[in-house]
Amino acid sequence: MTTYQHLTVPEGDRIQMGGAGALITPDKPVLCFIEGDGTGPDIWRASQYLFDAAVKHCYGSARQIAWMELYAGEKANGLYGTYLPEETLAAIEEYQVAIKGPLTTPVGGGFRSLNVTLRQQLDLFACVRPVRHFEGVPSPVREPDAVNMVIFRENTEDVYAGLELEAGKPETARLIEFCGREFGWDIRPDSGIGIKPISETGSKRLIRAALRHAVQHKCASVTLVHKGNIMKYTEGAFRRWGYDLVREEFSDVAVGWDDCGGNPGGKILVKDAIADIFLQQVLTRPREFEVVATMNLNGDYMSDALAAQVGGIGIAPGANINYETGTAIFEATHGTAPKYANLDKVNPSSVVLSGVMMFEYLGWQEVADAITTALTRTFKQKKVTYDFARLMQGATELKCSEFAKAVAENF
Repeated sequence: MTTYQHLTVPEGDRIQMGGAGALITPDKPVLCFIEGDGTGPDIWRASQYLFDAAVKHCYGSARQIAWMELYAGEKANGLYGTYLPEETLAAIEEYQVAIKGPLTTPVGGGFRSLNVTLRQQLDLFACVRPVRHFEGVPSPVREPDAVNMVIFRENTEDVYAGLELEAGKPETARLIEFCGREFGWDIRPDSGIGIKPISETGSKRLIRAALRHAVQHKCASVTLVHKGNIMKYTEGAFRRWGYDLVREEFSDVAVGWDDCGGNPGGKILVKDAIADIFLQQVLTRPREFEVVATMNLNGDYMSDALAAQVGGIGIAPGANINYETGTAIFEATHGTAPKYANLDKVNPSSVVLSGVMMFEYLGWQEVADAITTALTRTFKQKKVTYDFARLMQGATELKCSEFAKAVAENF
């Protein structure tokens, strides 16, 4: 066992990676958590209460969680003098699974996104974002129930890779000069420069995860979303590598559109869509999409846009997973909302539903189902936090902690 400077390891057992990519979860697993910045502590207290109550409801004393706090963001900076300590990364690698609240990220300067850094340092290549509607949750669209899909977003490449140079810097001028000399590219001298890497390795492992999900959940289709009509050698290559993968590894269960003319004959249909057309079609005919695989920037836009159709990112869960090592971080998908910090006011549903994904990943399906059912009942009862209460007629507005207790009462 690793010795840590500021971390306290609770009494419990490590989650192990077993054969065939399956986790081995003990009855008392050590699960890491980062409470987050801003509203994070409020949200985490409510979520942890609900998680523990759900485990007790499902298993009595036979199973429980040994929670281990890790530090990132403002709390880590106060303790370590850095926003992302090395021992936080080491603990996640050792104990495999973590869940976290929102973390501070400055805009236009300062340190890099902590979320992006966590994903890249731990090679959490798949950002998984299920999008579905819960009955009773207000939505701006006519048929929010028609939205029920899972987005697989590549997490380590694309323009989010952090390969950027600032305008006006000497190194930027050298790169601009090199590109002009070697490739004949005419780039304005006052430009900032970003590089967009899309690899065959990164693309195929992401699409492989999406296809395996589709097989496991008996989905009818997987859609590769891209702008390959414009970015032919990056996003166009993503599309091509996806179809290659279907032929190489999944031909017994899936078939590409070009190989079947849109008639899959009982197999999973793998198709593709241009990103801007996809964003129109998820509004006009969302039932045509079940599993979506896409690159980093596209996936960021798409998952947030889809979340708006079913109630907003305040209720959208997310996971960052390396399906090869088993390491995973489940997280809130919204920001820190510092003006609401310590007011016990905001909606904890994003972290709660990320916890549902976590329990599914651990193989504790009973807990995941119990939370989902109780959450659905609570929304139907119109017992909600302020963000939904202002959009619902006859709603009972609850504090963050009160909402968690209301959900627990519905187990």
